[in-house]
Order: sequence, then structure tokens, then C-alpha cells
Amino acid sequence: MPAHDPIIHISGVKKIYDLGKSKVHALDGVDLRIYPNDYVAIMGPSGSGKSTLMNMLGCLDTPSEGQYSFGGEDVATMSDNDLADIRNRRIGFVFQSFNLLARATVLRNVELPLIYAGLPSAQREKQALEALNKVGLGNRIDHRPNELSGGQRQRVAVARALVTNPSIILADEPTGNLDSKTGAEIMALFDDLYAHGHTIILVTHEEDIAQHARRLIRLRDGLVESDTTIEHA
Repeated sequence: MPAHDPIIHISGVKKIYDLGKSKVHALDGVDLRIYPNDYVAIMGPSGSGKSTLMNMLGCLDTPSEGQYSFGGEDVATMSDNDLADIRNRRIGFVFQSFNLLARATVLRNVELPLIYAGLPSAQREKQALEALNKVGLGNRIDHRPNELSGGQRQRVAVARALVTNPSIILADEPTGNLDSKTGAEIMALFDDLYAHGHTIILVTHEEDIAQHARRLIRLRDGLVESDTTIEHA
């Protein structure tokens, strides 16, 4: 058992969607702990609940039943502003489709969470440059997304996720729009971030991508089917 307290502790979480005459149990009693410097892959077939769980972990949705604590605080008791603060400062999101602003430079895209956080311009630029250097794009700060390859765009998205120094990085199918060679480069980047102490949660449907993680959680029918350790040489 890890010595640290979990960053995320989910206990008996259910998510029920009321669709008129029927109810869909997207999550049906999930228990889960994520610890500092965990590297977790979440897998499951379509309809298993992994997207719902992803939204729950990212504080984009709240449980119908059960408890979710983030950093020791009960998410259910948080105000909308508290939840927005967690999403902006403490969770770094990386999406399959990059979600970059087309007309903004690379630097401005990475600065965006810091603009929302109200940091002064000089501090924003300093932190954004540091994040871009971490992902190997310090020489592309004045480019726009359409001037970059898919892999470079995803690196910008990773830099944006890192810029607030979040508690966890939440990556949803981060290689889904990339060819296999570029996907491997992005996964090497995640491996390096993990080696430097970052906590990573990865949602994927690809076994070879999941094998980069250190824990593999499989969902089925809204429940955790298995939670296994992945050994690396």
C-alpha cells in the first residue's frame, strides 16, 4: 500500500442517467484510488462507463450516489467555482482532438489556463515557455496550430496541461488522431513525465498504449472488472 494519501478516492460511485422511461446505470458502484505518481490506464468496451468515469475524475460530472474526494476534499460539497478551480489549476487535460485555438500562437494556447487563473503576463509567459521546453517545442512559440504536425499539436496540448503544475494529467485517447510512429513519440513523452514525478491517468482503447502505464484498470458494465499492476523491465 502506498505511503501517501490518495489524490483521488472514489467510493461506491454510481452515475444514473434518467432517459424518460428507462434509466442507464453508466457507473454502478465504482471504488478507486489514485496515488501521487501513479500511471494508470483505463480501458473498457463501448458502454463500459469509461467516458463517464473520465468525466467524473475530471470534475466535469458529479456522482448520482457514492463519494468522490479530490485531494482529501469531498467534491459533492464544492461550489461551481471550486470545481472550476480544480479543473483549471489541479487537473491538466489532454484530449484526442488537441482542442487548440486555431488563431492563437503556440505560446498563447499554452498560456490559456494561466489567463483564466488571473496570472500577470510576465509570469504566464515564463511558465508557458518552461512547459513548452519540457515537451521539446521551445522553438515553436510563435507558430499557429495549422503550421504544426499532429504530433507537435498534441505536444502543445500536453504543455498546456502541464502549465499550471497540476496534481494529475488526465489524457483521453491522446494518440487517437495520430499515426503509430507519432503516437509512440507522444507516449514516450508521457513516460518521461511519469519518470519526473507526474501523476497520469490515461483513457485508451488500445492495448499497446495502455501497456505504457503501471496500472491497468478494466471497466465492464459500469464496474471495475480488474485493477492490475503492469511490470516494466
